[in-house]
Amino acid sequence: MIVVRILLNGVIMAAEMAAVAAVAWFGFHYPFLFATVTAGLSFVLGLRLETKRLAFELPFYFEGLRAPRLPLIVLVGSVEALLKGVLAGLAALFTFAGTDSDRLFWVAVVFGLTTYAGASALRALSVSFRVQPWRWGYFRLAAPLGLAFSAGIAVLTAAGLLSTTGAGEIGWKLVWELPQRPSVSQVSELFFQLKQAFDGFIVTLLEAVMSKEWARLVAIAVSVNVLTGFVASLYASMIAAAVRTAEEGLP
Repeated sequence: MIVVRILLNGVIMAAEMAAVAAVAWFGFHYPFLFATVTAGLSFVLGLRLETKRLAFELPFYFEGLRAPRLPLIVLVGSVEALLKGVLAGLAALFTFAGTDSDRLFWVAVVFGLTTYAGASALRALSVSFRVQPWRWGYFRLAAPLGLAFSAGIAVLTAAGLLSTTGAGEIGWKLVWELPQRPSVSQVSELFFQLKQAFDGFIVTLLEAVMSKEWARLVAIAVSVNVLTGFVASLYASMIAAAVRTAEEGLP
């Protein structure tokens, strides 16, 4: 019986890694569809979770509001879920859309590792403290996973696997090479180069008041790449919830 359980746990872990790889592969090969699916999943999940959260949270902020009316909860929850869905969809699009396939491959690798780390953390929290993966992942995991993704991109840049384009070259492309009506992929590629240039500028600026190592850490924290945490946390919570459901169903 113990051997069977160990084997089943191994199958579940392999399925977890396969699910993470599938999500990264999906984003890499079909960025527009991936962004649409991400926005939809975030909105649907948010409708359920935001309304539950608001039922407990509104009385905490508003004195005398013992039992909030359901229409108010649904309205506020729907607006918040819609905004988060749009943000997650845009973050997914600008993460995976582009024209440089080599860059996008490494981005997909970092995204997969970040999502797997998030799913593993949620699983550990669920086992040790009975944390709900859906709720914790949706409300608490976006920021740390965003920082992890941003740090991964910074490491690849420092290693030379991702290039940094200077402001002059970006200006040249913007004026002379970008079509009058650029595609979303072309805009996303330029946006990534702008992000990289901005991060480099932040490091240079902060080096005047702190060490280079601390400047790089601050640049990681303020980078636009942190927004990808909204996407990674969504899929990490889904995968972790599925894994915990499978584990609890084991004999």
